[in-house]
Amino acid sequence: MGLKLSKQGSRRVEDLSLHNHLINCLSKSLYVRNLVSKQRRRMLVAGYDLDMSFITDRVLAMSFPAEQMRAVYRNPLWQVQSVLDMRHQGHYKIYNLCIEESYDPSHFHGRVEAYPFDDNHVPPLQMVKTFCESVHSWLSSDPENIAVIHCMAGKGRTGLMVCAYLVYIGMSADEALQLYADRRTTNNEGVSIPSQRRYVGYWESIVSFPRGIDNEPPDVNLPQPCSRELRRIRLHDMVNIDRIFFVVSELQEKPNQMYRPSVEVTRNCCRPIKKGYQRANSPRYYISFTNGDKEDKPQSEEEHVVVQMDTESPIIYQKSCLDHYFDKPLQVTGDVRIIFYQKMFGGRLFYCCFNTAFIRNSLIQLKVREMDKVGKKGRSICGPNFCLELLFGPANAKQSSRTTSGDDVESDN
Repeated sequence: MGLKLSKQGSRRVEDLSLHNHLINCLSKSLYVRNLVSKQRRRMLVAGYDLDMSFITDRVLAMSFPAEQMRAVYRNPLWQVQSVLDMRHQGHYKIYNLCIEESYDPSHFHGRVEAYPFDDNHVPPLQMVKTFCESVHSWLSSDPENIAVIHCMAGKGRTGLMVCAYLVYIGMSADEALQLYADRRTTNNEGVSIPSQRRYVGYWESIVSFPRGIDNEPPDVNLPQPCSRELRRIRLHDMVNIDRIFFVVSELQEKPNQMYRPSVEVTRNCCRPIKKGYQRANSPRYYISFTNGDKEDKPQSEEEHVVVQMDTESPIIYQKSCLDHYFDKPLQVTGDVRIIFYQKMFGGRLFYCCFNTAFIRNSLIQLKVREMDKVGKKGRSICGPNFCLELLFGPANAKQSSRTTSGDDVESDN
């Protein structure tokens, strides 16, 4: 029996060795690796061709350390392990941003922390704060320590969090994004998803450095949860399309869980505005400062109604415009995502993410270049003057109990 088990164990070792040898041979194909890594910079270390780049001397960005067949086109985990142990033995910690994949932390001596959020999307700001504090603590504990940060491709999510840390140690958002683009890519396109860049800007606005205190972490003033009433979604200058479906979702906090899943709040459809149609109860336009104040002043506790917009101005009929007015304002809080579809199920056109605490003037207006993942179909329906317009009520307003009558508001059914 013992002899039989020994043979089986030996066979497993041989099978694993052959498997690794096969993966090594396949992964050496420059065509496969370069095809997957696209414009990301690579490093040739100890004979290994790896998708990784030093952003600073102590911050390393890379793609996912993969096992089995995925290692053919990603970084083979055992190669990453070998390089890190050879160059930075005992002085590296890995930060995994993937929600879709994981690996045994023991491969890297248990020095792995997870900060998971969805691919091509954004994290909650509390996660960004915890991440930056952890990286700063690790790097401060020993001058030889490095932080190794990755998502799946090692570009978007990785770039967002790397840039957040660079802001945390004193860079501006623009400087951080540019440095990451230079060091991580060959085409100067680092963090390319607009919402991810938007969140780096959010982060910069809440990080402050006390004067006269050197080598100390900055103050991070996370915004208080801010509820807003979404009253209207409007898409200006649409081409060859008469309806667009949308889904509004929020990131939902889970007890004792770092990951916040996206939870649907509502779904509906934007339709053409009828010419000459005017609502009897037009929503007011709220802004967070009175006349004479500047936008960079802190938001006041009470909102002031300073303008009542003519929301049905004839100018909107000069271009094809799709619109949805919420009969009962939709309460949204925190991190919000709105995805637009050609059909209710499938055919995503584009989307955007934002945080309600950073809405100013109760209006968000985004051009095509500020929308996320705009594909060929999405671009084909957007005219040169395309604009997504989201109109909100005042901050922290209680859910409106008043709804307009069917005679006043056009039904979306």
